[in-house]
Amino acid sequence: MTYPIPTAGTPAAVPVCPRHPDRVSYVLCQRCGRPACPECQRGAAVGIQCVDCVQAAARAAPVNRTAFGGEAVPGRPLATYVIIGLCALVYLLEWVPGLNLEQSGWYAPVYTETQPWRMLTSAFLHSQDFLPHILFNMYALWIMGRALEPALGRLRFVALYLVSAFAGSVGVLLLAPAGGPVVGASGAIFGLFGALFVIQRRRGGDVRQIVILIVINAALGFMVSGIAWQAHLGGLIAGGLAALIFAHAPKGPRQAGIQFGGMAVLVVLLIALTIVRTAMIHNLAVQYQL
Repeated sequence: MTYPIPTAGTPAAVPVCPRHPDRVSYVLCQRCGRPACPECQRGAAVGIQCVDCVQAAARAAPVNRTAFGGEAVPGRPLATYVIIGLCALVYLLEWVPGLNLEQSGWYAPVYTETQPWRMLTSAFLHSQDFLPHILFNMYALWIMGRALEPALGRLRFVALYLVSAFAGSVGVLLLAPAGGPVVGASGAIFGLFGALFVIQRRRGGDVRQIVILIVINAALGFMVSGIAWQAHLGGLIAGGLAALIFAHAPKGPRQAGIQFGGMAVLVVLLIALTIVRTAMIHNLAVQYQL
């Protein structure tokens, strides 16, 4: 945005702030030379700058990027904490009488054709009858998020989480088409496991602990009843594929386009698998009715 600078011989010969013409100011911006009132002044290393010059400099400043193209944001992994907070809030709302939130958002293959959004909403719900369910998932998310979000950047991390959650439901649809309702972030968590394995391998780090963690948690899916191992497998595969896209996209100005283009292809593949499997289930149901 540009503002005219008052000049001699005009009715506004007294220096006034371009943003606030009713305010006289004899303090000039060190960059553009325009007057700046106290509200528009920003302290600089030398002198004062106006707010417009400060904003322009911020826009022109280079963005620090991680090795995988994400914006390097210092501080706590905000996206991880937001997802944890959202899951915790939803869990508390599940206990509100009359909302029936868990039943309204859980996923079962039978809902795929008429209520496909359940494939994603179920990842933010957790079993009311088993408190360790949400506690374990949120602890795992906290651990994985602190490692992956700084490496990938917030946007890529959120994309990874959501695609893995969706893939978990696709895994249930493909491998347990007649199964009952499932809830939980486990599919997304396993996606983070798979992504961390790929990222660590790409960095040249030791992946033995990650492999042990994946094997132990995968084994629990077969040893403990009520755990949807199909969601774990679907999330694990999708998370690994997403991380491969992020890790192996060539660096440069096209990196982000290649990465998110690859993620779009992955989502389209998951949707195609969903459509094909749902059509097969529908056709089988029609045949049995005949």
